[in-house]
Amino acid sequence: MPEPIALGIIGFGIMGERLLRAALGQAAEFVTPVGIWDPAPGAAARLAAVSPAVPLLASAEAVIDACDCLYIAAPPAAHIPMAEAALAAGRAVFLEKPLATDLAAARAFVAAAEAAGARAAVNFPMASSPAVAQLGGWRAGLVPKTLTIEVAFATWPRGWQQEAASWLARRAEGGFTREVVSHFLFLTRRQLGPLALVEAATLYPPGEAAETAIHARLTAGGVPVTLTGSVGTTDKDDHNSWTLNEAIRLRDWSFAERYRADGTWAATPDAVPNERMRSMVLRGQLAGVAAMTRGAPHHLSTLREALEVQEIVEAILAAGPPPR
Repeated sequence: MPEPIALGIIGFGIMGERLLRAALGQAAEFVTPVGIWDPAPGAAARLAAVSPAVPLLASAEAVIDACDCLYIAAPPAAHIPMAEAALAAGRAVFLEKPLATDLAAARAFVAAAEAAGARAAVNFPMASSPAVAQLGGWRAGLVPKTLTIEVAFATWPRGWQQEAASWLARRAEGGFTREVVSHFLFLTRRQLGPLALVEAATLYPPGEAAETAIHARLTAGGVPVTLTGSVGTTDKDDHNSWTLNEAIRLRDWSFAERYRADGTWAATPDAVPNERMRSMVLRGQLAGVAAMTRGAPHHLSTLREALEVQEIVEAILAAGPPPR
């Protein structure tokens, strides 16, 4: 077994903490955290509570200098500048989505990274999901005909994201389409093929707040896709489903289910809630990070896949309200 790669982390919010915990625990054979940078006043105390042994370094540059691969979990506006700095220093990069909120910048970044043969990937955890793997197995004998994607939230941002509401709640960088719908578009791209937007409608409240509802029709590898999303239409923090042919589905991130003859949905016997599956998924993601950093084949989302998803997301967000 090769030595773990040195992992640096920029951004110690919820995602940065989750990945650090995974790196220290179930994925320790793949990565070793060597430093974190986050300018937030409470970052040092939070890091000390998770792992006093991992240093909070003085700058992003110090983290880049210390690592083999840089994980970027900062707000979206920082993604490309941080990634470019790390790639220029010869490091691998593992990015949170979206690549950017400026499509022109995202396109230019991906083109340059591909031309340079950069080692870079994007954190779409469904690439490592056991539930998604189960769906793929079921789909082997299924001719895809229709796909329905539904997401709903009691509030946006979700309850556990309130510390990041300063940007997640605003349309410039946040919103549930970028943060959540993108995962299901990635899943759709992987399962069915290239995405194309047919039509979309998006509702925004007054001011600069993020979207409250979307409706879109797409195709994926030629298969018709219906997508809906809304805030305030469920009492759950987060409810979602990805349903193919009304025969198989992924529900609430982690439940792979099949439609039975008695008219009910049945999950696999080993299905677990997302909170329990997350550790398995992050282990798989970090195994991919180690492989990607070494220049070996990996299963993580490529920059090109992430850009294709972002193209659809930004087109949906640019759509006007539905006709009256």
